[in-house]
Amino acid sequence: MSTVRNLISDNIRSLELDEFLEKELDRAGYGGVETTKTPLGTRLVIYAARPGVVIGRRGSNIRELTLLLEEKFNLPNPQIAISEIEVPELNAQIMASRIANALQRGIHFRRAGFWALNQIIRAGALGVEIVIKGKLRSRRHRYEKYKEGYIPRSGDPALKNTRKAVTSVTLNQGVLGINVKIIPPGATFPDKLDFTSITQPVSEPEEEVSEVPTEVENDKGAET
Repeated sequence: MSTVRNLISDNIRSLELDEFLEKELDRAGYGGVETTKTPLGTRLVIYAARPGVVIGRRGSNIRELTLLLEEKFNLPNPQIAISEIEVPELNAQIMASRIANALQRGIHFRRAGFWALNQIIRAGALGVEIVIKGKLRSRRHRYEKYKEGYIPRSGDPALKNTRKAVTSVTLNQGVLGINVKIIPPGATFPDKLDFTSITQPVSEPEEEVSEVPTEVENDKGAET
């Protein structure tokens, strides 16, 4: 198999794994997963807002999850580590899931969008953009966008600093798509300049040396 096919198959498997964990760990506040292949097997770092729900009582849930991943995705010797998310409002995956849950409970999409926007901004984000697409108020598809702060659109800084998440929710009128972008606090961009004032040290005034006039010096020499 060529390198391109290997890359495509790995990306497809990563997306399937992410969707599976999002459904299984919805109650735990699932925030993403990082997969690393090691000589001893496959190491998975799962980010969650409530790690205790993922682990379960005496580790029962995490053992069941390990068996499911090994059988469903053919992962060799999966080793799962749980990392707690300190600020869930700055995680795009968690906020997208919260919006989806709010829409399932019957909350209006605008209220859910503005609520999530305010929560993210209060957490200290530099920018946020929320897009909800689908049959919102009529039979025709449309989208609503809620944005505040600074959101880069292209370039390497946008790829490094933007946290993205996409999810969907099925309602009576159809499927709605939710896209969340967050710029976390502390992100730096080349087009943002910081101006610092330079203060020069105050030098002490030099003592003035009085010069003796030459006429006075000549008079003193003549007297002697």
